[in-house]
Amino acid sequence: MMLTEEQVAFYNEHGWLRIPQIFTGEEFRELDADTESLIQAWTQEVMGWTGPWRKVYMDADTEARSKLVVLFEFQLFSAAWTRAVAKPALAEAISQLLDTPNVELQQSTLHAKPPSTGQPFPVHQDYPFYPHTNDRFVDVLVHLDNTSDVNGEIRFLDGSHKLGPLQHVTSNPDGTPCTPHLPTDEWKLEDTVAVPAKAGDVVVMNINTIHGSYLNRSDAIRRMVRLGYRDPTNHQLSGQNMDRTGMMVLGRRPKEDGDSMFRALYPEQYRKAKADKEKTEDIKNEVDVVAG
Repeated sequence: MMLTEEQVAFYNEHGWLRIPQIFTGEEFRELDADTESLIQAWTQEVMGWTGPWRKVYMDADTEARSKLVVLFEFQLFSAAWTRAVAKPALAEAISQLLDTPNVELQQSTLHAKPPSTGQPFPVHQDYPFYPHTNDRFVDVLVHLDNTSDVNGEIRFLDGSHKLGPLQHVTSNPDGTPCTPHLPTDEWKLEDTVAVPAKAGDVVVMNINTIHGSYLNRSDAIRRMVRLGYRDPTNHQLSGQNMDRTGMMVLGRRPKEDGDSMFRALYPEQYRKAKADKEKTEDIKNEVDVVAG
C-alpha cells in the first residue's frame, strides 16, 4: 500500500493520520479471534496508569472501579499477529512516514478498556516511555472495535508533535513515582481533536504527538493494539523494551560504526558488558597510577 502525497503531508503537518481498513476480511477475523482468546488466557484487569491525573479525570467512585487490560508483545503470542505486524501494506506506509526504506518494530501492546469504567488516558506523549535520539518513530493503533466518544476513541492535540519532547509529571505529591503524563492544569483533554475509527482501521501518530482518551462508558470492551515502529538507526535512550532487539518488518538492519552481532542481538547485555569493561579498565589505570 502506498500512501498519497496528501496523506504523508497531512501526517507531517498534524502529527497523526487515520488509514482506513488496513485489516479486513478473514485476516481481521483471525486477529479478532486471537485477540479475544489471548485476553481470556493471558491478561488480567489492573488499575492501570497511576498519578494525580486520576482524581482530575474521574470522580472517586469511578476512579476506584476503573480498570485496564494490558498484554505486551502480541506478536509473540499469536501467529496471526506475527503476520500482522509485518504486513507489507502497513510496513510500506510506515516507511513513507519515517522516510526510510528500513522499518523496525520496537514493541507491541494491547490496550483494552473494559466496559463501563475502562480507564481513560491522560494527555501525554509516548516519548517519555521509550525516548529515542530523534522523532523517526511512529506509533500505530490497530482498531479491533469501532470507536467513538462513548467508548473512548483516540484524541490528539493537533500539530503538537512540532513541540518536541515535553516535561511530564512523573511523581505523585508524596514523591513516589507515577506514570508519565502532562500537567493537568496546562494540558486538557477537551482541547484535543477526536479521531473515531472503524474496526480494521489504523491510526498512526508521531512519538511526540500529544494524545489521550476518555473513559469507556459503553457496555462493551474497547480493544486496541499499539505497534511501535522506528528507523533502526534511531537509537533508544531508555525506557520500555530497552533490553530487547526489535524485529525488522521492512528492509535490512544497517550496520553502523562499532556495531557487532552481539550488540545488535543483545543490546542490554552489550551495554552491561561494555560498562563492566570500562570499570575494569578504570580500576587497572588506578592501580597503575598507585604502582607508579
